Amino acid sequence: MAGSKTWKVGLLYVLAFAVLFVMVFPYWYMVLGSLAPWNEVDRKLIPSSLTLRSYEWLFQGGEDVVPRPWLRAFFNSLLVTSASTLLMLVTAVMVGYALSKVKFKGRQWVNNAILFQMFYPSIILLIPLFLIVRYFGWYNTYWAMILPKAVNLWAIFMYTNFFRSIPDELIEAAKMDGAGHFTIIRRIVWPMSRSITTIIFLFLFMERWVELLWDMLVVNNEKMLTLNVLLAQMFGPYGGYPGPMYAASVLLTLPILILFLLFSKNFKEGMQFILK
Repeated sequence: MAGSKTWKVGLLYVLAFAVLFVMVFPYWYMVLGSLAPWNEVDRKLIPSSLTLRSYEWLFQGGEDVVPRPWLRAFFNSLLVTSASTLLMLVTAVMVGYALSKVKFKGRQWVNNAILFQMFYPSIILLIPLFLIVRYFGWYNTYWAMILPKAVNLWAIFMYTNFFRSIPDELIEAAKMDGAGHFTIIRRIVWPMSRSITTIIFLFLFMERWVELLWDMLVVNNEKMLTLNVLLAQMFGPYGGYPGPMYAASVLLTLPILILFLLFSKNFKEGMQFILK
């Protein structure tokens, strides 16, 4: 009996390591490809030596004939993603609090509309949003990449359900002490939602960071391109430079990896709430 149990545990470990290898191998291959000599990229699984030539090529702007602002594109992605994520969090907290703790006529209708919109294909709204951007004169500006992404229905849905778990008595006691809605959000609701906020923040940041189609549609100024768009263009004029392509991909995934390592503890706590 004990031998059978040991065999099953061993099999589980083997399966776990196999899954881990499948998940980690692409990133490991990408990192090695970015550090490999150019004549060994995609030719050797483990390069004979390591070099930073691909990263130097990116930071210097790429090919001299057609220089590309890789470093600027990275900071463009960081700016657009940070601003969009912050706006999505603020709007989600406000709307989620209103839908869960403020009684008003039509609240259930708004809830149902949000649920319906969550299952609505977002690509259908691509053209209307683009026309709105052109109408307000935001085309080829940072606003075009930030403001249309300022609301996320999934984040609103998550906050609404979390805030419902906060006792109404706590909110009423704060109101009796003279606190307004914004004070309640800032001093009670927001501190109590740190774990779920970590989950929402990481998912929103990751989703916005890898956005490609919208950024490609509303901006064509090379100085304002995000790293995703520039990396997509690399398959054309820079298709013969796989090393720098891997290096740009590493830079693209680095912020997400750093954020996950920084907030791993809160991430686990937030996942426990979601899985309840």
